[in-house]
Amino acid sequence: MARSDTTTPLRPGLLAVLRAWGRIGCIGFGGPPTHIALLRELCVERRRWLDARQFEDAVAVCNLLPGPASTQLAIYCAWRVRGRPGALVGGVAFIAPGLVLILALAALFLAGSPPRWVRGAGAGAGAAVAAVAVQAGWSLVPASWASARRSGRVRWLLYLAAGAAAAATVGPWLVVVLLACGAIELAAQLAGRGGTSARTLLPLPPLAAAGAGIAGGVLLSLVWVAFKVGALSYGGGFVIVPLMQADAVGHYHWMSGGQFLNAVALGQVTPGPVTQTVAVVGYAAAGLGGGLLAAAVAFAPSFAFILLGGGQFDRLRADRRVRGFLDGSGPAAIGAILGSAVPLAGALDQPWQYAVLAGAAVLLALRRGVVPTLLAAAAVGILVALAGGPLPA
Repeated sequence: MARSDTTTPLRPGLLAVLRAWGRIGCIGFGGPPTHIALLRELCVERRRWLDARQFEDAVAVCNLLPGPASTQLAIYCAWRVRGRPGALVGGVAFIAPGLVLILALAALFLAGSPPRWVRGAGAGAGAAVAAVAVQAGWSLVPASWASARRSGRVRWLLYLAAGAAAAATVGPWLVVVLLACGAIELAAQLAGRGGTSARTLLPLPPLAAAGAGIAGGVLLSLVWVAFKVGALSYGGGFVIVPLMQADAVGHYHWMSGGQFLNAVALGQVTPGPVTQTVAVVGYAAAGLGGGLLAAAVAFAPSFAFILLGGGQFDRLRADRRVRGFLDGSGPAAIGAILGSAVPLAGALDQPWQYAVLAGAAVLLALRRGVVPTLLAAAAVGILVALAGGPLPA
């Protein structure tokens, strides 16, 4: 009798997890779409550690959680195939390669007197970041609009506008706006179904507001900024941009507007999660130790969500309160991504950078990809620098 080919795959060892997830961490250029594709190819198609339904459910649940969704997906997949030790090993292996690279680049770009060509590359790539933000936000609009309840589409537009306005004007309070939009939509849906309470979520805005007033030293302030990035941001990696810009540039003055643009560009062109941009902010605030601290704090909630709650993911996805909250905070987060383009473009101070921004918008509209666009913008900046053109201070 022929042997069946549907046997359960062998459970991989921790060394196998380290190699497989480390490989994705090294080649995962392009953000969440690339990470999802690589994880699916590994876990579903090649090794068959998960079936297609399990993987798609994991993607859906990770998008319900605050923080970097593709990082949480990487940790969750490792948890499914090798338990909690696998989640720790796989998550660290996924994050570490890009973190090492981005900290090395931070040391180069944030040096007291970097070479002129390095400054030009940063100024060129940074000039394109506002266009990348618009492209990232706009790509999320169709699916979010299609999934919005017909009875709630006016509210959807209001949440989108609120998020955009907050990102463009009151960056430090963006988290409060996102949480408030989620709480309002949850209350509206519960009222429509005869519900009586949204108490599981309403305490969050006061928590965010209280944290916004934390002071008492660079490291404590850095911990709060990184915590917001990792635990209180909904809607994907670019939502963290206005949060970090308001704090790092406007409130704490750890870096200039131009240096922050460099940080965002570095987060886009290095492999791994975009959230690693926070490591550059940490480096600017407190050197290498600050960069490592910021990364550890920002990624800790992702590990905690999986290690403590991975077994509840099926219930989480089916929870109407969670979905109701995301129906409000989701469009607000998309608006925040779009609105972040305003302060990002406002940080430019050389005429040629606006030309680079326009060119980047054209390339992205033609679907040339984020990484090639940023590299092309950096190349223009290098040419300007070598030709003796003006560079941002």
